[in-house]
Amino acid sequence: MSTLAGTLVLAIGLSGCGEEPTASAQTPAMAASPDQVVAEIGGKPITLKDVDAKWEAVDAAEHSRIVQALYQNRRNMLDQIIGDRLIEDAAKTAGQPVDKFLEADTAKRLKPISEEDVAQFYEQNKDRAQGRTLEQLRAEIKPYLEQRRVLQARAMLVDELRGKTATLKVMLEPPRYTVPVTAADPVRGNANAPVTIVEFSDFQCPFCQRVNPTLAKVRETYGDRVKIVFKDYPLPNHPQAPKAAEAARCAADQSKFWEMHDAMFANQRALEVPALKQTARAIGLDGGSFDTCLDSGKHAATIAKNATLGEQMGVNSTPTLYVNGRQVLGAMPFEVFKQVIDEELAKK
Repeated sequence: MSTLAGTLVLAIGLSGCGEEPTASAQTPAMAASPDQVVAEIGGKPITLKDVDAKWEAVDAAEHSRIVQALYQNRRNMLDQIIGDRLIEDAAKTAGQPVDKFLEADTAKRLKPISEEDVAQFYEQNKDRAQGRTLEQLRAEIKPYLEQRRVLQARAMLVDELRGKTATLKVMLEPPRYTVPVTAADPVRGNANAPVTIVEFSDFQCPFCQRVNPTLAKVRETYGDRVKIVFKDYPLPNHPQAPKAAEAARCAADQSKFWEMHDAMFANQRALEVPALKQTARAIGLDGGSFDTCLDSGKHAATIAKNATLGEQMGVNSTPTLYVNGRQVLGAMPFEVFKQVIDEELAKK
């Protein structure tokens, strides 16, 4: 696609999960029981569970990616079906055809697209216009914005209907991972919280910095119902990350892990060792003890152990988070965490 609106549509399409092949011949395998016997040798069975365990052992990252993508695509389609049925029921109650019901609801929720909206969209995305003017693109931008408006209104309607529907139950289980947590792992929040978020993170990673305000909003929203556990996962392409991870652990020796954590993410340009020592003093640490700890590499083995655990679990990017064992990849918006947390709390 060479147009501005088309380029944006393509970008949006690529930002979500890719579609998996849906040939009917694959469906039974996707739904097969882990105990299904898929081969025998010498009279001894090999089950699907055996195959998946081997796959996970050989390539944990790819196994995790495929399992998560399969669940997410199923969940996306399930949410669409649920939305369709809720809207159909609401339209029936209102005594209207679905299309007329949606048209009227959209008109109530959102204003029609104006010429000002079109111009604003063009200015915000001008760098993708490939030299084309507003006049050249107006006829394409407006239909795109109209369609986006319809989708936004539908999403708002479905959220409203879901909140009013006491009979809705979602039984599709997400994949879950057991993440070992030790007494050495820094914890923020109520130790007995019903929801645990384990975060594999890298102090030099810009996306890890980006997720921090989201996690702060999670803590503010859910209070004692959520705790966050930090796991070091310094990436090999971030040379300052290992020593920064050690610095946070050295701060933890003086009961100030989270203060150092927040200070380093607040200024990722100050992660060289001399700068780390200055930061330690700025947050009130004993400078001599901190310097000795950092220079000695006292916590390097702990950090390496966490990184190895991440590799074994298939972590290959940061941040990778697990909400009660449910994987959330990347600096996702608050709404993504909210949906998962709310579902987990509803089970308690």
